[in-house]
Parts: sequence; structure tokens; C-alpha cells
Amino acid sequence: MKIIVDYDLCEANAVCMAEAPEVFEVDEDDKLNILNEEPGEELRTKLEAAVRLCPKQALKLEG
Repeated sequence: MKIIVDYDLCEANAVCMAEAPEVFEVDEDDKLNILNEEPGEELRTKLEAAVRLCPKQALKLEG
């Protein structure tokens, strides 16, 4: 599984970080950082929620 971020769409609202803090982090400069680009299956439910809830639809999950 792989997380893809469209940084042109991302507003760093931190909704994804709230859903999966193991994978997403918004830093003090309001930039989204991916902590783990290829997370394990155990995080699939959280990642699917993060993708679904992203207000700008800037996230995709492959695999």
C-alpha cells in the first residue's frame, strides 16, 4: 500500500493527521509530511478514512 499526496491540492488541514498520526504530520510551517509512504495493512482502515475525509481530496491510496 502506498500513500500519494497531491501537494497542489493539499491545504494541510490536518484531517489526515487526526485519522492516522502514524503516517501524517503537519509541521509548524503548515506543510504536510508523510512519515511512512508505504504503511502496513494494519493501518488500511485509518488511511481509507483519511483519504475519504480529506477536504480537498488531495490523498490517494494505492494497493
